[in-house]
Amino acid sequence: MFCVPSAEVGTIMNITKGGLVLFSANSNSSCMELSKRIAERLGVEMGKVQVYQEPNRETRVQIQESVRGKDVFIIQTVSKDVNTTIMELLIMVYACKTSCAKSIIGVIPYFPYSKQCKMRKRGSIVSKLLASMMCKAGLTHLITMDLHQKEIQGFFNIPVDNLRASPFLLQYIQEEIPDYRNAVIVAKSPASAKRAQSFAERLRLGIAVIHGEAQDAESDMVDGRHSPPTAKNVAAIHPSLEIPMLIPKEKPPITVVGDVGGRIAIIVDDIIDDVDSFLAAAETLKERGAYKIFVMATHGLLSSDAPRLIEESAIDEVVVTNTIPHEIQKLQCPKIKTVDISMILSEAIRRIHNGESMSYLFRNIGLDD
Repeated sequence: MFCVPSAEVGTIMNITKGGLVLFSANSNSSCMELSKRIAERLGVEMGKVQVYQEPNRETRVQIQESVRGKDVFIIQTVSKDVNTTIMELLIMVYACKTSCAKSIIGVIPYFPYSKQCKMRKRGSIVSKLLASMMCKAGLTHLITMDLHQKEIQGFFNIPVDNLRASPFLLQYIQEEIPDYRNAVIVAKSPASAKRAQSFAERLRLGIAVIHGEAQDAESDMVDGRHSPPTAKNVAAIHPSLEIPMLIPKEKPPITVVGDVGGRIAIIVDDIIDDVDSFLAAAETLKERGAYKIFVMATHGLLSSDAPRLIEESAIDEVVVTNTIPHEIQKLQCPKIKTVDISMILSEAIRRIHNGESMSYLFRNIGLDD
């Protein structure tokens, strides 16, 4: 694990040089809880700034103290109105840039649009667009956590520190799950097998992989891959255009690779948003004999009816970090538990501000973590 021991944190967090300013870019008060925790750990006051929406829904930012020649850290947690969240961040970054801040570091625990990081049909790579906008606005450094794809770091032309929440989730498993030695780490799809393997190796547990879950079907006709239209006269088609057709995929029946009978099943992933796939995985694991099911993820978006569906499901507990505020969802579903990760964000801010190495926060981190 690479997290800072609590005893050490208490002695080092207040050791920061002058010239540090900590802002929260959220106009939504419910999103400021993480910023307050970080400020408390660092022993500094939150910077004075006003962020609000005009009657015409335009975002206005007014910085109410000098940032000239200072290291400015802007903490932005993503609310349900993700596009407003992005504009708040961009406008505040640009305001600090034009106010002659020495450096502007964005602390964005959950990077929005991270799932749109690959070209799909005639779409676009929105993560790349967002990265370019942040750099153009004036961001000089980015601190984030558990990017959906690590390659997103390459979209930036500034330093990016992609911190990990796994030590805190591993600690939760060891301290809060009785008989965790009788557990098995589960990947709900082959795509998340590497993350599950990382958890299993650190806890010295077995691993299981669910294969064959239902996936969104792609329509070739809607996509237009049959254009230009098939010619009526086959002889008119040039031989060089007779491209071999790819065999369509078939959904295999759901299978579980690994033994979960009579065990505690712990499903791990980076994001839990639409919970349908997690519910299907939980039902499958119950059918295979798992007697208790936990879901652990870094980012708990928990959109739409997720709290209600979780409450009515076979899942016993959902554990997420506070990278995204979800207090309302916790009131709707007592099964949702929160792990605080403000400690590692505070330490990252302290080290960057003091010009110290960040390698301590990445100890024992492999390529697959």
